[in-house]
Amino acid sequence: MSENLMETRREKLARRSAHAEAMGGSKKLEARRQAGWLNARERLAQLFDGGAFSEVGKLACSIHPEQRDRTPADGKICAFGKVEDRQVAAVSNDMTVLGASSSVTNAAKVAYMKRTASRNGMPLVLFGESSGSRIQDTMGARQMGKAGMDPEQYLRHRETPWVSAVLGSCFGSSSWYTCLADFVVMRKGACLAVSSDRVTSMAINQAVDAEELGGWKLHAQHTGMVDLVVERDEEAIDALRRFLSYLPSHAGETPPRREADTELDRFRDSVLELVPGDRKKVYDMRRVIENLVDHNSYFPLKDRFAKSVVTALTRIDGRSVGVLASNPKFKGGALDPDACDKAVSLLVLCDSFNIPLVILEDTPGFLVGVEGERKKAPGKIMNFMQAMHLFSMPKILVILRKSYGQAYLNFGGGRNSDESAAWVSAEVSFMDPHIGARVVLGGKDVAAREEAALAEALSKESSAFELAEVFGVQQVIAPEDTRKYLILALERHCSGKRSIGKHLMCNWPTTC
Repeated sequence: MSENLMETRREKLARRSAHAEAMGGSKKLEARRQAGWLNARERLAQLFDGGAFSEVGKLACSIHPEQRDRTPADGKICAFGKVEDRQVAAVSNDMTVLGASSSVTNAAKVAYMKRTASRNGMPLVLFGESSGSRIQDTMGARQMGKAGMDPEQYLRHRETPWVSAVLGSCFGSSSWYTCLADFVVMRKGACLAVSSDRVTSMAINQAVDAEELGGWKLHAQHTGMVDLVVERDEEAIDALRRFLSYLPSHAGETPPRREADTELDRFRDSVLELVPGDRKKVYDMRRVIENLVDHNSYFPLKDRFAKSVVTALTRIDGRSVGVLASNPKFKGGALDPDACDKAVSLLVLCDSFNIPLVILEDTPGFLVGVEGERKKAPGKIMNFMQAMHLFSMPKILVILRKSYGQAYLNFGGGRNSDESAAWVSAEVSFMDPHIGARVVLGGKDVAAREEAALAEALSKESSAFELAEVFGVQQVIAPEDTRKYLILALERHCSGKRSIGKHLMCNWPTTC
């Protein structure tokens, strides 16, 4: 190749690179800046250590000649970089280029990122903001036939963590990938739905509000698809980085371990104030967890959804653990179908990525009633039970005040956990003794004193000591010794062969 030709091509490369880096143009970028939204490249710089990343597919563009100059990087920016010094892959949708619509070219870019992340053991970060499918690339039978050529496009093997940030309008494939992610953070003002409110309005011939269709309240409080809600892009990206810090880069390794928290007495000093002795009085289990685990390590998941159950990632003695707990502050800690889905989502995450589980139980059982049956309560309870059986990492159970009925088994009672302990105050039985008394009386009109006496009789032999006598728990402990107990139990169960799970739930479908 002649020197002149080489120089010409260098100039072409520089020109095309600059065109790609300019994205949709200064006016569109300025409009986003004024509205308080980061652009696609700024999001990548915020994600990666030192703002440094290596881009692939920068010179990609539309397959249609008339669209090539209008589609720098074809609307999806793909890059590799480091997050806390570990390699991570990322796809950032560029709304300034044809609304980051999905096309033949950028679908190939996304497929490359998924494939490379899986093969090389990297987490995949998805910045979800897209108008959906690009009509020019999808209309017609030929295009639809081509679209089905990759039968595993939406298959999750959970070989590496996937995380998604919904930071604007998120429709079509961006919404599909979000639903497949292990962690989803959503910015207020964003929208996640099958199609936009405009397309949906046309399809059903009635006005549709974008917030009602797919806003943060819907997905954080009702569908459970969003784990965390934030105000700004920067908060969302910080949350992605923090979530990844609890997980390994891939399913074949253990999560990174941090420096141990040596404040063993912190929980001892507060526990008796946090948990009332009277089991009829409510308290917030989240405060118990925050005091029990390493300082500032509590990271709740789906905190606005199914509040009678707490799911979280955290650290105990520097070790990443998942926490599943009932929360008496909401519905008295009774579990409904949504709570079952929430619990299963944590079990899937932790089993797939070698994270042991700590279970904290204080529940009257499953919530019964017509509404629960309409939401398939028996099936949800059995899904939860099946997930508990398949979970292959260590499970450590602590019963705080009470555990009744089927919930005792679902929360790891008996042989359903690797080790269990009960507080000296714990009660375990088939049902609450007061309800049992009413069942025995069969609706008879008796004095309150007689009903109370029967309830007291039924509550006998329900203490932690009776449970320990039949080896239903391995230890009975004082509340203030809970953190010390968990540190030792995790140490003996998480070493050696148990450090990597069997990943029996890696193909479990999206649960919420």
